[in-house]
Amino acid sequence: MTSNTGKMPMAQAAPIGIFDSGIGGLSVLRHIHQNLSHENLLYFADSAYAPYGDRSEPEISARSLAVTQFLLQRGIKALVVACNTATAAAIQAIREAYPNLPVIGIEPGLKPAAAQSHSKIVGVLATKATLLSARLLTLEQQISAASGVRFALQACVGLVDQIEKGELRSAQTAQLLRRHIAPLMGQGADTLVLGCTHYPFVRPLIEDIASSLSTNPIAIIDTGDAASRQLTRVLRDNALLQSPQQQGNVTAFTTGSQTALKTAFNSLLQLQPAIQQVASMAHTTAIS
Repeated sequence: MTSNTGKMPMAQAAPIGIFDSGIGGLSVLRHIHQNLSHENLLYFADSAYAPYGDRSEPEISARSLAVTQFLLQRGIKALVVACNTATAAAIQAIREAYPNLPVIGIEPGLKPAAAQSHSKIVGVLATKATLLSARLLTLEQQISAASGVRFALQACVGLVDQIEKGELRSAQTAQLLRRHIAPLMGQGADTLVLGCTHYPFVRPLIEDIASSLSTNPIAIIDTGDAASRQLTRVLRDNALLQSPQQQGNVTAFTTGSQTALKTAFNSLLQLQPAIQQVASMAHTTAIS
């Protein structure tokens, strides 16, 4: 793998790049926009290739590197991989290719979940690719050995598709979630980790279903805000924070439908950014 040979943008006014396979990363952008409203944000939804969770690790890595290259060409000063699957499969490759670029990843909150759980059983809702990743399995084994907590892993096949379609409260989404959550409640889980950035958008439905299947209170762990705080620390440590007196803006790109992403921004975040459609791309080709 080649390293980036161009000069990395280190200007405080440069934008922050954020990407996901689709709209899920908006749950992370929401926290970043709230906490760093003075920063300029570039959001990339690789919706033509969603969901990443159904793809192989080499495919996910190639897409992630292509999106990173695209955002670097637009002068980003830092990158947030707002996708658990892409973090697990590709963040190491991104850091190796662009060693001077601050990169923040999203990982399932196993550690805070272990600290929260009273039953010592934690359910992890994630994509199949995330749950099969060496990164996640190593983290699970380390935390389990240190805390005595058992992690029950549940691949939520089909859930990202439902969220991408905007079906956040539909009967079909509820039925799908019940099928995924019921086995975890049956094992005694009292804490659920949202291991995909899409899942916070159906958190109310997850809470309702989990509560209906358990007599005990159920804790929900979402790491979007933690990622935002980590981004703030990294920017501060590298003297890259833009002045709070500035007014930041959001610009978005998608390989899918501009209309769908516009609707998602408006309905989920009440934002109306400029959105540009991007043609298919590869990591080895220049992108205009």
